[in-house]
Amino acid sequence: MILDGKAVAAQIIESLKQDLAKKNISPVLAVILIGDDPASRVYVRNKQKKAEYIGIKSQLFEYPIDVEEAVILDKIHQLNNDENVTAILVQMPIPKHISREKVICAIDPKKDVDCFTPENVGRLCIGIKPYYYPATPQGVLMLLDSYNIPIDGKSAVVIGRSNIVGKPMAQMLLNRNATVTLCHSHTANLDEIIKTADIVISAVGKKIVRCKMVSKKSVIVDVGIYKDSNGNLTGDVDFNEVAPLVDFISPVPGGVGPMTIASLMVNVVKSYDANKPVS
Repeated sequence: MILDGKAVAAQIIESLKQDLAKKNISPVLAVILIGDDPASRVYVRNKQKKAEYIGIKSQLFEYPIDVEEAVILDKIHQLNNDENVTAILVQMPIPKHISREKVICAIDPKKDVDCFTPENVGRLCIGIKPYYYPATPQGVLMLLDSYNIPIDGKSAVVIGRSNIVGKPMAQMLLNRNATVTLCHSHTANLDEIIKTADIVISAVGKKIVRCKMVSKKSVIVDVGIYKDSNGNLTGDVDFNEVAPLVDFISPVPGGVGPMTIASLMVNVVKSYDANKPVS
């Protein structure tokens, strides 16, 4: 069965829209965009469109690629203290002359809808509920839950150890009582490890999961997305080979991507209650 992230995300978005209309509230998302990277502009535009459709107000603050670090930190400080702004998002990547660490640490954890700040990450790791969960891992779990795929007691393999997806994904599965193996580029016998898994979540950005590596009971979630040599969007999983062999699989595109946006919108809606903006 195909894990249709596009359909599930659409349901979540409609539910959020109805909820905001019923409560007659409008969270405010402030987005900082540095430079003129085409992909970043597309991501920001998509986030803003979805936010505005739901009923979330968005503010975009654009800066040239050579902007001084102090200017960005000062803007974050202003947004932290703006009681009408409920959520802050700094679009990554940012220029190398600006410290990613300083930018992340500057954001108020209660407005950190990306779940990048040390406080939110630390809460997640030690079992205290963070103000928000990371968008992509949360989106993956919402997708699995929508298909009633059990997690408790299952064997889960996460491929990739990034701070954005791999590490928090492993922690969130562990918090749901899965037995988790976190794999990466130095993992030996990856194919044998994958064969033992009930759930496989791959987030590395290259073709890595093939038919000989999966079992018939597996649930495969493909987080990777990139363009192949022909310019086509693809993921970490050899979909055509693997799909006939497993119970569930997410496509690329149309799987985790829409769920990530929907998950972020869930966080932004939560930010209203977390920050109690001025009416």
